[in-house]
Amino acid sequence: MNLSKTLFGQTVKSIGWLIFIIFLGLFLDSKFFAENYFEHGQWLNNILVIFVYIYFFVKGTSRVREQLIYALIIGIIGEYLFSLVLGMYAYRLHNIPHYVPFGHAVIFLGIYFFSRKPKVKSYRKQIEIFISICIVIYAVLFLIFRKDIFGFILTILVFYSLRKYPKERLFYLSMYFIVAVVEIVGTSLDCWVWPSIAYGKFEFLPSANPPSGICFFYYGLDRGTLSIYKRKNKGVWSRFKAIRSLTK
Repeated sequence: MNLSKTLFGQTVKSIGWLIFIIFLGLFLDSKFFAENYFEHGQWLNNILVIFVYIYFFVKGTSRVREQLIYALIIGIIGEYLFSLVLGMYAYRLHNIPHYVPFGHAVIFLGIYFFSRKPKVKSYRKQIEIFISICIVIYAVLFLIFRKDIFGFILTILVFYSLRKYPKERLFYLSMYFIVAVVEIVGTSLDCWVWPSIAYGKFEFLPSANPPSGICFFYYGLDRGTLSIYKRKNKGVWSRFKAIRSLTK
């Protein structure tokens, strides 16, 4: 059997490398690595993630390169706004690590590749249902055992917002899953920390570290990237939608 033609094979090929980079990179930036191996491990992760970004930028199509640029710019603005200005979370060294905005763009691309794989598209409905069930269980467990009211509300907003984008639901649900992995690994390794209440200010919104539905804010990056691309390439996007409607 050719694994590259199976759902498992195409999943591993599209987001398996992404999960590997997440675990490796965040370990390099972890407090444990800094205290036991190399103090400047964050720079190793900067180099790793920026190299991956450049690789996909060079190898990618014009559409991929354009979206990578938009995602990087929005990621930089979002990080400085939410972390340094609003105090929504704080990184280990109280900075914005260089790898983070590049990482946002790489995650966006990895999920995009995954959602476009033939077998993934064939099983789209089943995958959406499976991920949705996992998300509900994840958010409810965080609510019960970690009093994560903030994350639970954000998760409800995620599902509410997806009503408007049924054709892109798989992409956004997959993004929730990957972001949950990033957040759990990153906070477990002390790469960053979330306050016990939303933004460190709203006592009526207890929060876990991390909040379960924090992917809701990633959607701003995704929507922004896609929106800018669509506006700048109206002709290309119209042809893409026409082709997609014919292949349903």
